[in-house]
Amino acid sequence: MRNKNKSETGARALGKNIRVSATKMRRITDRIRGCSYGEALALPEFMPYKTCYLISQLILSAAANANTNFGLNKSDLFISEAWVENSTYLKRFRPRAQGRGYPIKKPTRKVTIKSNSNFVGKIKR
Repeated sequence: MRNKNKSETGARALGKNIRVSATKMRRITDRIRGCSYGEALALPEFMPYKTCYLISQLILSAAANANTNFGLNKSDLFISEAWVENSTYLKRFRPRAQGRGYPIKKPTRKVTIKSNSNFVGKIKR
């Protein structure tokens, strides 16, 4: 059960069907987990990985969701959780000998980033 007395609110951003290996995404999400919003935006910019752009777009989306849905200030946000999960497979077939087809499974990933803000007081909805 959730603790209703907890004064922690936040929003999330979900990236689905991303064609990148999980270890390549996790090395970025492990670095930004627990960072403030500004630091989490700056870290991927200076990393030499292709997936940094995808992560920075999810960070921007989570902050925009928190601002729009909860009215939270972006400067008060921090990345509370970030994780990478397996998703569906893209199923393709490769032609083989004697008219047969060989299945190829291309895995995709699902990335979730949650941003929270700690403050004391009630939320107006």
